[in-house]
Amino acid sequence: MNPETPLTIDGEVAVPVALSRADLSAFLDEDRIDDVSQVEDRRQGKAVRLNALLKRVQPGASATHVTLHASADDFAASLPLDAARDVGILIYEINGEPLDTKAGGPFRFLIPNAAECKTAELDGCANVKFLDRIELTAGKGRDTR
Repeated sequence: MNPETPLTIDGEVAVPVALSRADLSAFLDEDRIDDVSQVEDRRQGKAVRLNALLKRVQPGASATHVTLHASADDFAASLPLDAARDVGILIYEINGEPLDTKAGGPFRFLIPNAAECKTAELDGCANVKFLDRIELTAGKGRDTR
């Protein structure tokens, strides 16, 4: 997968978008995390808060879940929107470079301090690597966890 692949955000939104790494870098300072290790010590890079992405696309009233798609390995995780909104972050860059596939690129979704896999709605299995699409859905979307 090309590390410069844009991130698509669509589904139950007013303004679907395809965001490049440059677009993500242009978010306001308060919407970005310039050092992910400050919120998750085992990770590095720059990130944008999920809440900022949601403000950009304007979720519809029917949107209840955020579904994270990684087409490279056909993985998907669907999370309750209200639970993920304030904690989820999207890593888009490490050391000024696009997130390489070795690091889970083109984008990597992270829930800092997530529960162990299969123990909660916001578990470690919702930390999706190879992410290329975020879909807002009315009801739970595709979930291969």
